[in-house]
Amino acid sequence: MAHHIENDTIVGTVGGTVLSVIPNLDTADVLRTLILAAVGAAASFLATQFLKWILKRIKK
Repeated sequence: MAHHIENDTIVGTVGGTVLSVIPNLDTADVLRTLILAAVGAAASFLATQFLKWILKRIKK
């Protein structure tokens, strides 16, 4: 038996969750999160590029 949740219920739940979290956000926390996300994305990109470069060297 499949469960069906109406879109209104989902939108209401997500909207209520977001509205209850927003007042508890601190600007410093948001800024720290953005910086850490950027550093993590850059590190992931550089690691991927480095591994591709290594793989090309090994295949030669």
